[in-house]
Amino acid sequence: MRVLFVSPEIYPMAKTGGLGDVSAALPAALAAEGVDVRLVMPAYPTARDAVVDARPMRPLGDFGALGPAGVIEATTPDSALPVWLIDSPDLYERGGGPYHDDAGREWPDNFERFALLSRAAARLSSASSPFDWPPDVVHANDWQTGLVVALLLPEPRRPRLVFTIHNLAFQGIFPRERFALTGLPEELLGVAGIGHGEGFSLLKAGAELADWVTTAGPTYAREHQATQFGAGFETILAARAESLSGILNGIDYHVWNPARDPHIAAPYDADDVSGKAACKAALTAAFGLAAAPRAPLFGIVSRLTEQKGLDLVPAAIEPALAAGARLAVLGRGDAGIEQRFRDLAARRPDAVAVRTAFDEPLAHAVEAGADIFLMPSRFEPSGLNQMYSMRYGTPPVVHRVGGLADTVVDADVASLHDESATGFVFDAPTAQAFEQAIARALSLFSDADRWRTLQQTGMRADFSWTRSAQAYLDLYSAL
Repeated sequence: MRVLFVSPEIYPMAKTGGLGDVSAALPAALAAEGVDVRLVMPAYPTARDAVVDARPMRPLGDFGALGPAGVIEATTPDSALPVWLIDSPDLYERGGGPYHDDAGREWPDNFERFALLSRAAARLSSASSPFDWPPDVVHANDWQTGLVVALLLPEPRRPRLVFTIHNLAFQGIFPRERFALTGLPEELLGVAGIGHGEGFSLLKAGAELADWVTTAGPTYAREHQATQFGAGFETILAARAESLSGILNGIDYHVWNPARDPHIAAPYDADDVSGKAACKAALTAAFGLAAAPRAPLFGIVSRLTEQKGLDLVPAAIEPALAAGARLAVLGRGDAGIEQRFRDLAARRPDAVAVRTAFDEPLAHAVEAGADIFLMPSRFEPSGLNQMYSMRYGTPPVVHRVGGLADTVVDADVASLHDESATGFVFDAPTAQAFEQAIARALSLFSDADRWRTLQQTGMRADFSWTRSAQAYLDLYSAL
């Protein structure tokens, strides 16, 4: 089976969050099952620098006002998968990240950048492709690739079209005057097509028109269809409930494995977690926190946004800090939330430290060195950090929503008794409920034997991509 996997970010060529990890790990797991999978992403400078065996650019043709584009055949550096980089220097040859400049501002031409990615991917999937490799399935991801679905829909003998919503909050809504750049017929601008409000939505293009829509977990798939979490798309998604499913993401145990992680101070595993003490000491030093080996150390690795519930942390964590706990925060995001963490660190410099950056090695160090991981997301399609945390013996405190509800077993009386608990779950997205869950975590942390059992249960849980990849392979085959 031939699968073309289209994504705006793929680790290690580009990554801003979980989508980059998923776009690397799922195709690799599919390839391990015998799928002939190829990746498509923009030729960002980071991507061009990371790939290996790059061949000379081949012209892909002209895309009207978006300009000409080419394609660079190469291989990913870790999984050795074929990747096609869409080359358009005017749109991709710049610093910053995939969606924002170095100052955190959205690129003003993001529509053009991802319209070109989609149109190029559609051409590579059609009879006009310069390569003799017609895909059986095109798997597009998030709004940046939703246009691929709409472009391929009328193609004779087209591939089957799968669209995954990783985060419904980002909908790719643009004004009508830019519709001409999509290359779509005018009739698709209506409500029955991709029209949305006063403009149009590239997320809707995928969600409305794909043969099958997936989300990153069964709970999130159900939440999509309710007003509270539907973000204006609940009617669309409820109407196609028969062709909508949630497939939980996995994690790449080659990358996220404390027994052989090159980014952490000492290796350890579920049978012997003694190396975690060295990781804690290294993390404390790296963040400039006062050494306190027996005090609980909380960790956060996240985009600092309200969606992630990070605005709840300063108030909820205060009682724990007053009792001697430490907090290490890694991430960047909303300026206001970043400032609240900086203010907290200024008030408690020995106990709280913040690094406003995306730093992959340091993210591994936080997962390994922290005792407890905080992830109070208001909504979370799948979430990966809670699974990383469990793998690293760092029980997470999470809000019961989306993929967090699917993966974390709350340490209540029953689960502690049967030793199935893996973390701490709270029900209301409030600072008070979050604080109470943190207090439960601290109470159990003081019981070394029960804490060790909690750690080991999480470390032994199976969140590998094998099961998820098989679910996707079954879906592709059925289509």
